[in-house]
Amino acid sequence: MGITTAQYCSTGLRKSYDWGAVVLFSLVATHADIDLETVAQLSNGSSELASAALTDSSVVSGAVVLATCNRYEIYGETANGADLEAARSALVSQISELSGLNEQLVSRSFATNTGPDVTRHLFAVSAGLDSAVVGEREIAGQVRRALITAQQEGTASSGLVRLFQAASKTAKDVGAQTALGSRGLSIVSVALDLATDLAENEDWSTKKVVVFGTGAYAGATMSLLRERGCSDVSVYSSSGRAEGFVATRGGTALDADSLPAAVAAADVMIGCSGSDNRVEAADLARVRANSGKPLIAIDLALTHDFDPAVGELDGVELLTLESVRLAAPQEQAESLSQASAIVNGAATSFESEREARSVDTAIVALRRHTMNVLDAEMEKVRARHGCTAAAEEVEFALRRMVKQLLHIPTVRARELAANGQQDDYVAALEALYGIQVEQPQAAAPAAECPVDHEQIRSESA
Repeated sequence: MGITTAQYCSTGLRKSYDWGAVVLFSLVATHADIDLETVAQLSNGSSELASAALTDSSVVSGAVVLATCNRYEIYGETANGADLEAARSALVSQISELSGLNEQLVSRSFATNTGPDVTRHLFAVSAGLDSAVVGEREIAGQVRRALITAQQEGTASSGLVRLFQAASKTAKDVGAQTALGSRGLSIVSVALDLATDLAENEDWSTKKVVVFGTGAYAGATMSLLRERGCSDVSVYSSSGRAEGFVATRGGTALDADSLPAAVAAADVMIGCSGSDNRVEAADLARVRANSGKPLIAIDLALTHDFDPAVGELDGVELLTLESVRLAAPQEQAESLSQASAIVNGAATSFESEREARSVDTAIVALRRHTMNVLDAEMEKVRARHGCTAAAEEVEFALRRMVKQLLHIPTVRARELAANGQQDDYVAALEALYGIQVEQPQAAAPAAECPVDHEQIRSESA
């Protein structure tokens, strides 16, 4: 999936990169490599990370943070490959400061993706191929929201915007062209299936449910409960958002005073908030002392809404994200193969386009140099002959000749970029013409590349 810091330093990875070009990279910590408790601890302060990193580090020129219930990933951009290690170190230091974990532990916890691995991984994540529940629906929305948040905060560079937009398109293509996820599986749906298996009565229309939280998972939970016929749902939010939440989704809003009675009467309680005010085992035992009926507690919060000791109480079954991960069904091999092919194809196309963009500046520099020479010669012609028909004819002939002369260098630039040899092209321009190609710097989120790609393509056709 990636490389650790030790592997990064020992593989000589830096030799394979263009140390003068903008570089994308990612730090990845997921359920596949470390325990969920560590993921949760790492992600403390995740909402502040991107802004803090750009403010405190001159080598991090863009950042998008993807934090979900089972992954914490940071996608970054640095102005050139020589700064890659420094950019990673800056992010590790920020994560350590925000989470309270020491830097050595933080560094060991993250795998590092660089080059095409960044694209392939994010595309697979967005399509649900890297999820605990393969093909889950929520992750594509979380990827979109991560980009929107970064754009609003001004931390998403133009390169990261293109990367995330392409990942979202790939997720849509997987959903439209394969059967992956067609059953509507998600972490919430698998959790509710587990609860159904554990319940004495499988009829959700008879159950009283208390939901903690008003975020995306709480919204998905409400929707799935309705689909299963459950209408007696109460919602509690320590932030006071329950009233607004139930106004659009149905259910009954709870406050601190009404919460104990609702929990005492509940058949199921579902934690989706991840707040600091978790339900302690002792408090739950006291509230339900006279309940006399079993309770299923589903904890979908990465930082635990329910004290793990809740599962040791008599009459209480505790389901966690780990329970969901172990119970998640495997999708059909054919659907996985189709989805993987779409993801790999999209990643390859994106990288090819990105490589092509990397020589645009060089192509423009060559065109500018050549046209400056042409303009200088035309000034001499006009000075000698004036603005006559003969001068116009000479200019027309020269411009046509220059266009023909630029055709092959433009085509070769594209070919070399597709093979990862754009450095050779830039070096040749400097050696033959003395042209110094300035590498593009990270742009603001809304900025577009100033190069007219369509015009360049038409001239190289």
